[in-house]
Amino acid sequence: MKTFSVHLLLILVSLISSPNHGVEAKCAFPAIFNFGDSNSDTGGFWAAFPAQRGPFGVTYFHRPAGRASDGRLVIDLLAQALGLPFLSPYLQSIGSDFRHGANFATLASTVLLPKTSLFVSGISPFSLGIQLNQMKELQARSLSLNQSGLPLPSPDNFARALYTIDIGQNDFTSNLKSIGVAGVIQYLPSVVNQISWTVKELYDLGARNFVVFNLAPIGCYPAFLRQLPHNAWEVDLYGCMVSYNKAVEYYNRLLLRSLNKIRGIVPGANVVYFDKYAVLLGLFQHPKTHGFFYSTKACCGYGGGIHNYNPAVYCGNSKVIKGQNVTATACVDPQNYISWDGIHPTEAANKYVTWALLDGSLSRPAFNFSNFCDLQPIG
Repeated sequence: MKTFSVHLLLILVSLISSPNHGVEAKCAFPAIFNFGDSNSDTGGFWAAFPAQRGPFGVTYFHRPAGRASDGRLVIDLLAQALGLPFLSPYLQSIGSDFRHGANFATLASTVLLPKTSLFVSGISPFSLGIQLNQMKELQARSLSLNQSGLPLPSPDNFARALYTIDIGQNDFTSNLKSIGVAGVIQYLPSVVNQISWTVKELYDLGARNFVVFNLAPIGCYPAFLRQLPHNAWEVDLYGCMVSYNKAVEYYNRLLLRSLNKIRGIVPGANVVYFDKYAVLLGLFQHPKTHGFFYSTKACCGYGGGIHNYNPAVYCGNSKVIKGQNVTATACVDPQNYISWDGIHPTEAANKYVTWALLDGSLSRPAFNFSNFCDLQPIG
């Protein structure tokens, strides 16, 4: 498996640790437009359905900030590295500024259009197709209202912007319990085709720079280790479920092939496949090598044990169990954990993903951001 060098890692650590993160970067990308799910949602879901509570956001924002983590997400860290402000969620009506891009991602979103309600299945109504339509609306309004003084992107920012797509995990996991891995595999080609079609649609709107994230190793996530059916012999020496990770690898190969094909019909575009799976799998398999103490154990959860995850009491929530009121609380040292709440990474883990993304060595084709931007420290 391809990894980034120790020397490069030290350089990136110094970049991220430097305190001077208020300097504006010189960067080829004046904006970021992001499409995704909870892995990159900076507050869209909670703007539509306000309810998020602590301890989410405890590490960086010191309050719930609409992110499914203790702190910043990869999209936040990427924006800071490019010298851009955090992306405003498209659905956020108060305080949004879209001059440097917008975030269409919402927690629980899928690539494919959901066939059921959020209140029945927990799946967001804002699927990738809906997010694309929101992007089209933002572009059309920005072009027609460009002289109005509103905080909207300038017309040329749409062509010069970076477009990031980090979605698909919920398509993969939402039906695993009911139809199993074999059933899910049957519709994965439709998922990757929809992502590639979205790249083409954005290209037709003028977009030229794309980074598409593959899926993380869900077989290592505490929530899925607790909830998905598996036999003891299916768990490897790192504590991960082999069959589920192999299915993710199959999906990732499909996605890479599909993006390779789409490059042939989008001349002049950078279409980059980023191997997030490799980064996170490396953390789960060798946590102490990367400065972590816990791999498949959630920081915020209830139940203790090797996973500290109870599906009945999600992070920050309370519930009466066996006559006793219990609360899923956060650990005091999230920087030592890869998993924040059993489903999403901690800010500390997100930094490792960001380092690899900026370096470009785990991207296909290689895409080193330092060739395009004067990368800024992100603290």
